[in-house]
Amino acid sequence: MDGIALGLFLLAAFLGGFASGLAGFAMGFVVSGIWLHLITPVQTTALIVGYGFWTQGYGVWKLRRSLDWRILAPFIIGGMIGVPLGTMLLTWIDPAYLRSGVGVLLVVYGVYGLARPELKPVPAGPASDGGIGFMNGLLCGLTGLPGFIITIWCQLRGWTKDVQRAVFQPVMLAAIVMTAISLSLTGAVTADTVELYVLGLPALLAGLWVGFRLYGTLDDAAFRKVLLLLLLVSGLSLIVAHGWPIVRGFAE
Repeated sequence: MDGIALGLFLLAAFLGGFASGLAGFAMGFVVSGIWLHLITPVQTTALIVGYGFWTQGYGVWKLRRSLDWRILAPFIIGGMIGVPLGTMLLTWIDPAYLRSGVGVLLVVYGVYGLARPELKPVPAGPASDGGIGFMNGLLCGLTGLPGFIITIWCQLRGWTKDVQRAVFQPVMLAAIVMTAISLSLTGAVTADTVELYVLGLPALLAGLWVGFRLYGTLDDAAFRKVLLLLLLVSGLSLIVAHGWPIVRGFAE
C-alpha cells in the first residue's frame, strides 16, 4: 500500500470511529465506501468486525448504567440465530448485490426521514423485537454490517437518544461477536489483515474519542437528524462501493 492509499485507509478509520462515537453506529458503512477500493472485501469485513469490538464495546461500557437486559434479550437471542444463518447463506448469495441493495434502502429511508415530520412511535413487544434481532443478525452474517435494521427500528420505536444507543449498541456488539467467531472458523483473518488492523487502530480510536465528546452536546432532535444523515451518507457510500454489480446486472 503506497502513501496515498495508506492515508486514505487511515482517514476512513478515523471517520468510521468518529461516526460510531457520535451516533453509535455507521463505522462499517463509512469505511466500506473507501476501503473496498483499497483492500479486498474479505479484509474489509474482517477489519469492520475487529474494529467493532472497540467502537461498540466502548459505547456499551460508557452506557452500561442505562442497559436494560429485559429489553435487550429478544434482540440478542434473535441475532444469535440470524448471524450463523446469514453466514451459511453466503454460499448462495453474492454480498455485493445485497450491500448495494441495502445502500439504496438507506438512501430512500434517509431522504424520507429528513423530509417528513416525526411519526408516532411504533408499538411492539418481545416477539417483534426478536424478529428484528433475527433480521439484523442475518444481514450482519451476510454483509458484516450489524447496524442497519436495529438502528432504524430503535428510531421507529420513538425512544430517546440514550435509550436507542443503550439498545442498538449491545445488539450490534453481540452480532459482531458472532460474526467474528464465524470469520475465525473460515480462516478469513490473515497476517496482512492483522497488519492493517494495527496500523488503523490509533486513527479509529482517535475518531471514536472525538465523536463521543460531541455526542454529549446533542439533544434528541439533533441526534435523530444526525442518524438520518449518517444513514443517507452510508447508503451513498455503499452504492459507490457496490453499485456497479447492479449496473452490470441491468446492462446484461
